[in-house]
Amino acid sequence: MPNVKSAKKRMRTSKAREQRNKAKRSRLRSAIKSVRESETAETAASSFLDAKSLLDRAASRRLIHPNKAARLKSQLAKVAREKGVEAL
Repeated sequence: MPNVKSAKKRMRTSKAREQRNKAKRSRLRSAIKSVRESETAETAASSFLDAKSLLDRAASRRLIHPNKAARLKSQLAKVAREKGVEAL
């Protein structure tokens, strides 16, 4: 348990940041899952665009590494093309 006032504040802020990041990461994982599990080309296209946007935002805010975001976008684009999505 921290004794110094600034350490107590850092503990509070880090806990709040952890909860925020956990929620964002969960939403990101759900979006990726929805692309992979989509049945039709229309749902795959809309899910892909949503996931792509979330990945770009997460990478720009350093929630995930930018290279990981690029890799996931590439993999999801491939999945979407296999489901019949023409233009991404």
